[in-house]
Amino acid sequence: MQQIKKDFPIFKRTINGKPLVYLDNASTTQKPIVMLKVLENFYFTSNANIHRGIYTLSEEATDKYEAVRKKAAKFIGARTEEEIIFTKNTTEAINCVRVSWGEKNIKKGDEIVVSSLEHHANLVPWQELAKSKQAALKIIPLTNDYTLDAEAYKKLLSPKTKLVCLTVESNVTGTIVPVKQMTALAHAVGAKVMIDGAQSVGHIPTDVHNLNCDFFAFSAHKMLGPTGVGVLYVKQSLMEEMAPFMYGGEMVESVKATSATYRSGPWKFEAGTPNIAGVIAFGAAIDYLSNIGFKKIMAHEQELLAYAKKMLAKYPQVKIFSPSQKHAGGIISFAISGVHPHDIATIFNNEGIAIRSGLHCAEPLMNYLGVYGTARMSFYIYNTKKDIDTAEKALKKVLKTFKL
Repeated sequence: MQQIKKDFPIFKRTINGKPLVYLDNASTTQKPIVMLKVLENFYFTSNANIHRGIYTLSEEATDKYEAVRKKAAKFIGARTEEEIIFTKNTTEAINCVRVSWGEKNIKKGDEIVVSSLEHHANLVPWQELAKSKQAALKIIPLTNDYTLDAEAYKKLLSPKTKLVCLTVESNVTGTIVPVKQMTALAHAVGAKVMIDGAQSVGHIPTDVHNLNCDFFAFSAHKMLGPTGVGVLYVKQSLMEEMAPFMYGGEMVESVKATSATYRSGPWKFEAGTPNIAGVIAFGAAIDYLSNIGFKKIMAHEQELLAYAKKMLAKYPQVKIFSPSQKHAGGIISFAISGVHPHDIATIFNNEGIAIRSGLHCAEPLMNYLGVYGTARMSFYIYNTKKDIDTAEKALKKVLKTFKL
């Protein structure tokens, strides 16, 4: 793992005259040269639109694009590539479920359950759906260890529960959610389950068939791939009953002057020209992660997390928001009383360190935690203990600057 950083050209640059230390992987990850070369090569040698062309370039582009659909399906344990819809990101994928499934299936008096850990992307769409349908939105609370309250969740479920929306890993606390068990409980009362896997897919193994979830969304850019590519898994039986998300070219079977019929399967939801090059390059990112293996990735991140926790715990001025190690992924948030998280991030940036600061698109969680924002470090395969040592030097400068 110590050699992996060499595969990422961005680490050749400096920030404020210092080597770049990148600790904002929960926001987006850096890109390996093998993925970048595939992206570049497509435009240099294979650029064409897909599906409709009968000439060589178009057929080659179509084959490469659809090969990644198969690769993505295998990567997350889907039964078939026809359960994979390409979107532009996780947010669009979740909104596809809101429009294509939710508008038809959520009725007045129904209940939607979400967790306190959700990113705005897996909360705001359900707020709006509940409002428009006069349904109730219920929130699963947290325990003192920043994990979801299992008993409270069981009490929230009822025959009125039609949809449960869960993240696999919090982008604030790094909490790993027991989504398989929670999905089973939701199904027991007849509810469908929407899982946001944006923070987890590039870090821990995913098997949607084993999870038995109904919907699963994630983004390529959080797992070494390009921006502008998202994936929505939908159980095949549900997909056929869902209405299209957007209308236009590519998703149609036949169009007359006053009516149209639509394609079946995932293609029904992919109107217009997609991010062809991005999807093809995403395949290279999947291969890169698969070659490393999740056993190594998980072990490396757990080692870094433990090291970072130990470092932060040395400073009583720092409050850490992270569950016990067995429930945590490679994300850790912290706050310093009297210091705005943006000031922390600014001083870190002066030392060449990129961390996140603020609400992290999880404002209700921040309110629950009683803070106006946190500073956040999030780790990935190219990070090292040396990066955390550099972060500690920056932290000392924060404390010194504010005389704490």
